Amino acid sequence: MEDLALENLRIEHPAEGVVRVVIDRQEQLNALDDATVAEIERVFRMLASDDSARVLIVTGAGEKAFVAGADISQLAGQTAEEAKQRSSTGQRAFDAIERCGKPVIAQINGFALGGGCELALACHLRYASSRAKIGLPEVSLGIIPGYGGTQRLQRIVGRGRAFEMILTGNHIGAQQAKEIGLINDVCDPEELEATVLKVAETMCKRGPLALQHAIDAVIRGGDCTLAEGLAIEADLFGVTSATDDMREGMQAFLDKRTPDFQGR
Repeated sequence: MEDLALENLRIEHPAEGVVRVVIDRQEQLNALDDATVAEIERVFRMLASDDSARVLIVTGAGEKAFVAGADISQLAGQTAEEAKQRSSTGQRAFDAIERCGKPVIAQINGFALGGGCELALACHLRYASSRAKIGLPEVSLGIIPGYGGTQRLQRIVGRGRAFEMILTGNHIGAQQAKEIGLINDVCDPEELEATVLKVAETMCKRGPLALQHAIDAVIRGGDCTLAEGLAIEADLFGVTSATDDMREGMQAFLDKRTPDFQGR
């Protein structure tokens, strides 16, 4: 991966095929200012085309926060037009995460509020420390979520739960977040990193093209009717079945050996 001259993100390689993107603004509880959002988009667009990166992890530096929200100092003086542009920019950055074609796991190590919650929602899987607090408190500031929160949250937990979180602005704990389907699992703080890495390493053993097409089918199918979604699935099933990876996976199963997927 080329040198991106990053100031607010840190790139780590904890295992073969796994890339961890760390938002590192600890003094600001990893709050998302405009520069950080821009770096997130740049990094994920780069990782999308990096064949050596098979599974991606997003987390925050330190023990207190995943991302505690947006940088309020930048939002406080924004005009309506500036706010609309900022929202569109953040949505584009988070779309780059959701649609990068590779599994992305949110490792929620602490506060995931506002933009931090929206960042986690853009990931495909979410694992949280038992100390984590998650919420969309924007209405307490007189605004609404603007980085995709009003749309992704309802698709994950349902409209009723989404309304409750968005309209009260209240935080919920990790266990409640798991109960409503917002996160996949809760871990002891000292076990979170190892748990997420184990999940990432498991997915690294799967066919990368199959993962890409499965993600595509879920995302595109979730935005249309069942009949349209089934047609998308059938098309992608056909595309995936024309790959070398499919032939390798099937033959490895018959040979009772581990497949050697090449992403072709």
